[in-house]
Amino acid sequence: MIILETERLILRHLMPSDLDDLWALYTDPEITKFIPDAPRTRQEAQAELEWHMHGHPKNPQLGLWATIHKATNKFIGRCGLLPWTIDGANEIEIAYTIARAYWGQGLATEAAHAIRDYGFVKLNLTRLICLIDSENIASQRVAEKIGLSFDKASRDEYGPFLVYAIERELR
Repeated sequence: MIILETERLILRHLMPSDLDDLWALYTDPEITKFIPDAPRTRQEAQAELEWHMHGHPKNPQLGLWATIHKATNKFIGRCGLLPWTIDGANEIEIAYTIARAYWGQGLATEAAHAIRDYGFVKLNLTRLICLIDSENIASQRVAEKIGLSFDKASRDEYGPFLVYAIERELR
């Protein structure tokens, strides 16, 4: 099922046939160095895929979605909205991971922008965040390009991270 469509991307629910592409994404150390809870085995990638196939099990309108490049019809990443509890507060993260071969083309920004708008307009969320490693300058730039700004530093069982946030403008 298609969740979102942009000029160059389709974001849809994950399907069993996405496993090889999802696992390929997670075998790239340049991708996983900034995702501390990334699957480390093919079985973990399959479990993640199954967990998100119909949306997030506890909140079906959220989840990680297959990110398809329209021009090539290729799976190039997994992006979406994820629920977290950060420092005792319930938050929704704009998550974006794009395959390295597609970096530098503005695709993460395009996906993140559409996800932000989907969260605010379709889901009526009032605040969205990004959880970013302090060394992941590219992800910090994507967050800033879509209107998020540094909110605070935090840490969890995986270590420290930065929280970027945006509040929905109420009209």
